[in-house]
Amino acid sequence: MPNDTIKITLPNGNILELGAGSSARDVAVAIGPGLAKAAVAAVVNGVTVGLMEPIEEDAAVQILTEKDPASLAVLRHSAAHILATAVRALRPGAGIGFGPSIADGFYYDFEVDAPFSPEDLDAFESEMAKVVGADQPFVRRQVSKDEARGLFGDDPLKLERLEEFDDEEVITVYENGPFLDLCKGPHVPTTGHLKHFKLLSGAGAYWRGDEKRQMLQRIYGTAFHKQADLDQHLERLEEAKRRDHRVLGKELDLFSIQEEVGSGFILWHPRGGIIRHTVEEFLKGTLLSNGYELVYTPQVASEELYRISGHLEVFEENMFPAMVDEGTRFRMKPMNCPHHFMIYKTQTRSYRDLPLRFAELGTCYRYERSGTLHGMLRVRAFTQDDAHIFVRPDQIGAEYDRLLDLADHLLEVFGYEYNVSLGTRPEKAIGDPEVYDRATDELRSVLERRGMAYEEEEGGGAFYGPKIDVNVVDAIGRQWQGGTFQLDFQMPERFGLEYIGSDNQPHKAVVIHRTLLGSMERFVGGLIEHYGGAFPTWLAPEQVRVMSVGEQWNASAQEVVDALVTAGIRATLESRETLGYRIREAETLKIPYMAVVGEREAADGTVAVRKRGAGKKQEVMGRDVFIETVAEEIRTRALS
Repeated sequence: MPNDTIKITLPNGNILELGAGSSARDVAVAIGPGLAKAAVAAVVNGVTVGLMEPIEEDAAVQILTEKDPASLAVLRHSAAHILATAVRALRPGAGIGFGPSIADGFYYDFEVDAPFSPEDLDAFESEMAKVVGADQPFVRRQVSKDEARGLFGDDPLKLERLEEFDDEEVITVYENGPFLDLCKGPHVPTTGHLKHFKLLSGAGAYWRGDEKRQMLQRIYGTAFHKQADLDQHLERLEEAKRRDHRVLGKELDLFSIQEEVGSGFILWHPRGGIIRHTVEEFLKGTLLSNGYELVYTPQVASEELYRISGHLEVFEENMFPAMVDEGTRFRMKPMNCPHHFMIYKTQTRSYRDLPLRFAELGTCYRYERSGTLHGMLRVRAFTQDDAHIFVRPDQIGAEYDRLLDLADHLLEVFGYEYNVSLGTRPEKAIGDPEVYDRATDELRSVLERRGMAYEEEEGGGAFYGPKIDVNVVDAIGRQWQGGTFQLDFQMPERFGLEYIGSDNQPHKAVVIHRTLLGSMERFVGGLIEHYGGAFPTWLAPEQVRVMSVGEQWNASAQEVVDALVTAGIRATLESRETLGYRIREAETLKIPYMAVVGEREAADGTVAVRKRGAGKKQEVMGRDVFIETVAEEIRTRALS
């Protein structure tokens, strides 16, 4: 017979005995009235749940309040339901899609005849306030599939999702006021818990992310427990708009995306090109001094190569269609790794040769769906800072230490803070799961031995092996995907990547797939936003703009330019228009230094220097001193 009591283990180790089927709310009440009043949700055996959900067996339980970060996702999921309640109140015929919480807020998808206008969003927000004011309870019910079909009989989007449930799967619905949704939860106890929220924007979104399906209308919003947190977030969004790389890229003449070329393909203009060149040359020099060898591989290869690698098996939907020549099918390369493996196989490798580090700034092609493209950050052609490191099993730990040290050095140069995460086995992983999991344990031990804090991203590994991701944090606190170090025991099996060991017998090498900066497109796009377009001098496309007060001093100004260029500094002379116009133009282009030459400067061999961000303040300096100052800033890659 089932037990009629269950044991609840609290975070402090205390144990409560309650009746089977008691809710997390009952746990909070048993602990004390203060906690019961503050409770938002709970974590039961590691899973976040609503306070109303029953607990049927012994469990570890933590009650979540507004002070717990995990409660914010619950609040935002509930905010999505409150949005849907408001939309249905004003648009009764709107079809209901999905409404999850996301990193910075929530969204909900609706099937309607026309896109929502800004005025619609204002009206929905006002209606949401009414729903909040009504303090409607979120009521959870468990239903059968037949019951659910009846409840959502007039909602084809929900019926489609419903048919994907297994017959044994628990199906739950949540109801607040007039709104009913097919949902697994969790939710806050009542709509009145949502006090500080804002609808942000609307956008089109294909149903189920499939561009062959109907277009829905997605509304994005955000919510916080405190008004101060909401205000800070909205201020950060405004700052993000000012830093948008697409806007700055046009204003600073760095790159363009043109319809005649195609969506997702970047045209690097000269000013953007010199930034990319500077990053690449710094990166190459760093790699060469750290034991890497540079290789180059073609951008098209026989489809057979990607059949061996498994890309056709698990990645074909992200590859461009095949080209056929005399019966041979070719593909634009989606990744560099198979090409590097073929270079490795050209020789017999000894255990003494390893590690071998092949690095390439190789251009790859991915068929990203049009709705996912975003300036330089999500493209269809990108140049990857890529390398593949061939190691013996006993070298894995030391090589990961080298990688993490190298990433730390590079990101310090660019002024990024960062954190790391560990990606584990995904559903589509290939090979022996036990081998994959042993590789995961290997990476986990590296991070723990170094004392590094990390988040574990379940299912976030590559299809061939687990990975450590380096996630950079930019100047306004946003997180970007940076480097990734993927450990691979599978490709050596597929490609026969061997070395002769000290026992004179062949052994399988282990491969580390790694990027340090990611793609040049994404990295430079991120730098534009990180610096707000005001690149440090060593990266700035134009480092000094020299100006003469009048034509009679052009020759003296040109001497300054010539001396700067001789010193390896990117400098130009601008003598058109008025001096005030030229200064404003240099400020708009965010050039680090302006050097003005007039009668006195020409006579004394000096320049009047204006530094970016210093307003009208200027300093008269000897030309040699000025050139030495700028050259030293470039040499040290100073961030100021």
